Amino acid sequence: MSFRNSSANDQPTEVRTGRPRDQAREAAILACVLELLGEIGYEAVTFEAVARRAHASKATLYRRWETKRDMVVTAIKAGPASGNGAAAVDTGSLRGDLLALCERLDTTMRSADPSMSLMLLHAGLEDPDLCRHLEENTGPTGAKMPESVLSAAIDRGELPAGARPFPYEEITGSVLLLRRLNGLATGPEYLAHLVDTILIPALRASATTPAPPLPAIFS
Repeated sequence: MSFRNSSANDQPTEVRTGRPRDQAREAAILACVLELLGEIGYEAVTFEAVARRAHASKATLYRRWETKRDMVVTAIKAGPASGNGAAAVDTGSLRGDLLALCERLDTTMRSADPSMSLMLLHAGLEDPDLCRHLEENTGPTGAKMPESVLSAAIDRGELPAGARPFPYEEITGSVLLLRRLNGLATGPEYLAHLVDTILIPALRASATTPAPPLPAIFS
């Protein structure tokens, strides 16, 4: 609580600032959001479904989040993407940046139920703005190749002018998710092999190949 300024002859007047948000309660609600994402998918998640699962009122949810997308992004930020930093990825080399992005995406995927990762992939195809909101609110997730990484690599001469992020965004999330679903390892040795033999050559080739007719899976 706080008090209004008062004159010397007045007694301080109490000003109510409202009931503080229950952080434990919000964490429980967000856990229900993640459960539902894995069970029924992004499109089927509604405020009503979350309220029912969390034993809360829809009014409670609407006081916290204006849209379903906001609620889902908050849940992912608090859960699978909680280890992400807001700072841009910048190791000083293309190879280092790609390894950092791959490691970040792999960590995020392994922090989530595989079915939820698959559902979010589908949601990204149906609602591209969801991917953009995730990147803006959780920091670089590794699902997309940041423009800053691409332009820095071109400026350093590691990629030719005209290189596009399509190969990274089409390949990386897809193979990491597939290996996750099949219980296969994605340790440092595998990620280095992925970057050196597939991603860097494909990014270099993207400057001289026609633009793909469809967006990348993780775009």
